[in-house]
Amino acid sequence: MAKLRAKIGSGKAGRFDQRNTMYMRPRDPEKSDAGILDIGRRHYSVKRFGKTPGYTMRDWAFSMSMWYMERWWGFGNMTGDEGLFTWFPDEAERALRDRMEPGEKWEVSDPEETRRNIKKAALYIGASLVGICKIDRRWLYSHSFHPNTHKHVPIEIPEEFQYAIVMAHEMSYELMQTSPAYGGFSANGRGYSMMAFVASSLAHYIRSLGYKAIPMGNDTALSVPIAIDAGLGELGRNGMLITEKFGPRVRLSKVFTDLPLVPDKPVEFGVTEFCRACKRCAEECPGDCISFGEPTTEGPTISNNNGIYKWYINPEKCLDFWARNNGSCGNCVRVCSYNKLPGKLHDMARCLIKHASWLNPVLVGMDKLAGYGSRVKTEDVWK
Repeated sequence: MAKLRAKIGSGKAGRFDQRNTMYMRPRDPEKSDAGILDIGRRHYSVKRFGKTPGYTMRDWAFSMSMWYMERWWGFGNMTGDEGLFTWFPDEAERALRDRMEPGEKWEVSDPEETRRNIKKAALYIGASLVGICKIDRRWLYSHSFHPNTHKHVPIEIPEEFQYAIVMAHEMSYELMQTSPAYGGFSANGRGYSMMAFVASSLAHYIRSLGYKAIPMGNDTALSVPIAIDAGLGELGRNGMLITEKFGPRVRLSKVFTDLPLVPDKPVEFGVTEFCRACKRCAEECPGDCISFGEPTTEGPTISNNNGIYKWYINPEKCLDFWARNNGSCGNCVRVCSYNKLPGKLHDMARCLIKHASWLNPVLVGMDKLAGYGSRVKTEDVWK
């Protein structure tokens, strides 16, 4: 695992252009071919529902309620510096409303104490996990791209922003068990809405201390490598962050700041070797977009950030299934062996993964035999 992290850290990856992400390409007529535009047309068109269990009008309506904060106020999948993720709001008006004097600032005499305070504040606001790291500017997007206006501009974050506060937001275990039906889409929506609420609220707290803060969703910078730097987890075969507590069942937000802090350290708890033995996410992927092979430094499409030694997914195939599914998909989250609720048995399994990797094939077999990761009917969740 240390070898894999060393390769990631010394990789030749450059800054990635947001225009090339799979969320943006289908909405970019200047750069995308007919096939990609067709995927986008099918995925981003007005959704319809029917009578199939898990895909009914009631299921869709519930999904939209969970996405409400993000879609109407957050815009965390957009270009950045919008809605609740605004970078620099009217500081004079904000200070007046917060009863601050111009230039007033909380004196930081102990960055370690401030680190503890910020992490506790984030948890109180609603984050599930919090980590802090120095900003590695390789993970900033080189350019932002607006899917509606098609505005494409360089991203520059002032050097005074030295730290990233990264937050993981748990998604419902029960709802994710219904994936790829709309219950999983609902869990995604709540995760994104919590991203908007928590990141913007934490940024406001930091600004009210007299410091600068830039809240972000999926915009502006790559969330997964920053979260790894901040000690929240490791990279899995499914291309997602695997946390020790929730597995991949999280969404990520971050806040860049000039507030003096002490970084956390990256963690290792056996994910890489377990993913080598497991492959359940690849087996259960309906879009056939997850690799069965070994990590590599080259991905299959322009939407992959090449130059990093890791498992690459095929995002074109992934979004194509989303379009065919008329929603999204979280099967790779549902079947992941790390996607478990707390319990002594599960804690023991995690300990064995961490300290006795030779048992991984046995643990994978036991996981399948016990039926973990099996799809649950949406109607049974409501019962």
